[in-house]
Amino acid sequence: MPAKPVDPAEMRAAVQAVLPWLHGEADQPERPVLAAAVRLSLRTLEHIAPGRSVEVRVPPFAAVQCVEGPRHTRGTPPNVVETDPRTWLELAVGALTWPDALDEARVTASGTRADLSALLPVVKF
Repeated sequence: MPAKPVDPAEMRAAVQAVLPWLHGEADQPERPVLAAAVRLSLRTLEHIAPGRSVEVRVPPFAAVQCVEGPRHTRGTPPNVVETDPRTWLELAVGALTWPDALDEARVTASGTRADLSALLPVVKF
């Protein structure tokens, strides 16, 4: 089943609420604000790259499956991307590039389909 589309205005508003923090101009937002930005931006990724071959994890808030290819059903997926909320949001808005995130060990990516560089950023301001 394809991912339910995210309301673009809702996603932009959620991500915009955390931009001052991402730019170092404010303290970390409250947990519900941060969670909304992560969840909605991940659901946007899931919508623009439908599939089940890659699992993108941003603990403690969300994980989605995306990218066309062989479907994974049991155990640890062969293609996994995992990162923290700040790094994910920086990637999602284009404040951090995929190669830099990998080079700085801010994201782990395993598997042949785990390169998200062509799908990022998911929102532009």
